[in-house]
Amino acid sequence: MGKAYDVVVIGGGTGGYVAALRASQLGARVAVVEQGELGGVCLNVGCIPTKALLRSAEVYEMVTHARDFGVMVDGDVKADWAKMQDYKAKVVRRLVKGVAVLLKKAQVPVIEGRGRLVDAHTVEVQGAEGTQQVSASKIILATGSRPVKLPLPGFDLLGVVDATGALELESLPERLLIVGCGVICAEFATLFSSLGVRVTVVEMLERALPMMDHDIAHEIHRSLKRRKCKVYFDSRAQRIDEHDGALLATFETPDGEKQIEVDKVLVTVGRWANIQDLGLEQVGVETKRNGIVVDERMETNVPGIYAVGDVTGAWWLAHVASHEGIVAAENACGHESRMHYKAVPSCVFSHPEAASVGLNEEQAREQGYDVLVGKSLFLSNGKAVTYGERDGFVKVIAEGKHGEILGVHIVGPHASDLILEAALAMQMEATLDEIAATIHPHPTLGEVISEAVLAARGQALQS
Repeated sequence: MGKAYDVVVIGGGTGGYVAALRASQLGARVAVVEQGELGGVCLNVGCIPTKALLRSAEVYEMVTHARDFGVMVDGDVKADWAKMQDYKAKVVRRLVKGVAVLLKKAQVPVIEGRGRLVDAHTVEVQGAEGTQQVSASKIILATGSRPVKLPLPGFDLLGVVDATGALELESLPERLLIVGCGVICAEFATLFSSLGVRVTVVEMLERALPMMDHDIAHEIHRSLKRRKCKVYFDSRAQRIDEHDGALLATFETPDGEKQIEVDKVLVTVGRWANIQDLGLEQVGVETKRNGIVVDERMETNVPGIYAVGDVTGAWWLAHVASHEGIVAAENACGHESRMHYKAVPSCVFSHPEAASVGLNEEQAREQGYDVLVGKSLFLSNGKAVTYGERDGFVKVIAEGKHGEILGVHIVGPHASDLILEAALAMQMEATLDEIAATIHPHPTLGEVISEAVLAARGQALQS
């Protein structure tokens, strides 16, 4: 038997390394088992590299519209995909190194290899130098997720990629088909269309972003159309064939079967929890169709074994994983901590951005609330106008009796930053009146939130 620890974390992604840091902070002897790069999906092939490329595309768009702001740019403005990839890689390397430094400072060793459970207190690690076992009083599973593969004809061809593959493309395709119109689609459609790629989207449901408020989904759809993306709803991909050096995609629409020729196909239809070959069955850890079953303490049915992040198959968000990691670590170290999901913000880094927290309008009505809705546009906001970012709105959902905030939905400039005020308001069970009484600085984008709150009371001043 190898070294003994108080807590062993299997997986060094966002949930795993944060759990390790918190457990170490609480005085536990901790080790992290990781078979790949620290930082997991989010840092290496998800959130961060995508946002780095989106930032490059945003800068490119800003420069191409510089004349609108009285700035004359001499010569041709070109988007250099290879240089954008270099920038992305530099950002990722810096942040991965940062995670390694944090773990080293916390005296948390990283054991390289694939970890699996032997029993409730033993982890077997298969690494490049052989197999070893480490023991632990408590174990936290944070093995993340992987993209769903479609079992359709031709979807295993070379030009068909998932989000990870799209981030590693050596050159920009001229024509791209995206299957699925969720968050990942909205971001990649924004990225590639900004750089001149002709984008087509096929979505089996009747609208974009099905988990978000219908008004948000409608605005994102409008933004994709403004970018000349062709979007087909109520449509199903059927097959991909090779055709004259390109890919011929066949899909069924309400108007019948269609075919388009593209250079690449990007599949964005969801993710599967990484629960295979973890020894879960051997130890008796309960699972569901797509993840590990946990309680509000992030503990599984086996005492002392916890699970956090994507592997639980509940929320596919890095910030939720990190918070779950903290909760699991605290419970593993003898403290009492509970996970609450009432005020979880979700963000879409399209252009314009979108962000939501709490109930959308449909959900609030379905749950029987007497719903108040307030909406305010960025169109008349001073800062939005000066920045040339006037598209979008803030939509506030509240209950009628006390005015408690039930949900806030934003599409527009810096929506991902603005949603924090709404998340805090919901966490504190704030009301419309309390937000209205809060002085919002001028000129800021946050004033649109204040105006939407006033609109819910029928007291809007600027719209």
